[in-house]
Amino acid sequence: MMKFVFYILLFIGLESFAINGFAKTQDVVNPAKTARRIAIKNARLLNNIGQLLIVFNEITESNSAILVALEKRNSKWQIVGQPIPAGIGRKGFAAPNAKREGDNFSPTGLFRLGQLFCYEKEVGTKMPFIQTTADDKWIDDPESPEYNQYVRGETKAKSFEKLKIRSDEYKYCMVIEYNCHPVIKGMGSAIFLHLSESKQQVNPSSGCVVITEQDMEKLLEWMDLEQKPSIIMGNKKMLVDGSGF
Repeated sequence: MMKFVFYILLFIGLESFAINGFAKTQDVVNPAKTARRIAIKNARLLNNIGQLLIVFNEITESNSAILVALEKRNSKWQIVGQPIPAGIGRKGFAAPNAKREGDNFSPTGLFRLGQLFCYEKEVGTKMPFIQTTADDKWIDDPESPEYNQYVRGETKAKSFEKLKIRSDEYKYCMVIEYNCHPVIKGMGSAIFLHLSESKQQVNPSSGCVVITEQDMEKLLEWMDLEQKPSIIMGNKKMLVDGSGF
């Protein structure tokens, strides 16, 4: 009988340890807590920003990331909604200031979220947007004076991204203002927050941040231009350390 009781108590103790241990592990890898730590660590850069997306991966070379939305309330960053999966560059995140044209890396740093392009005439958002036409382009030719800029109509650039394509990937397409102020030749262009190929799961990109249509619509409904929505992106360790940008 005593032996039976001993094994019962041992089982309960092991089960409790497993549950508590799991909880502690979850605390360590909790994306929302990680995002808040990143926002706090980089607070000096975020004084005038009221809405923030934080996109990070665990391994620098991984093209899978997590996106967490935060909003500043009473001078404190609060998590908005659930963390969502995001696709990034096929080779992961570039080191700070190392992004180059066509390298398949996503840039690292803090950037404003800029112009929104949408296929539809009406969109559920407070953000101003341009209804995309077949004439809309984003120039990715480093030799063009219009490099990393939006053009509607004719261009002499040798290469560019069409902003209205056959798929829905650019149905909602928001500019991540990387290499915009100023534009530096060859440092990378056409970095967008846009839709994945699939409605259910995300895919890697050439350097953009990619999410599902459902998640994008939630973000657009939440975003407010007056709150200066911005994005921090990079490897988790570097962002938590607050180094590199």
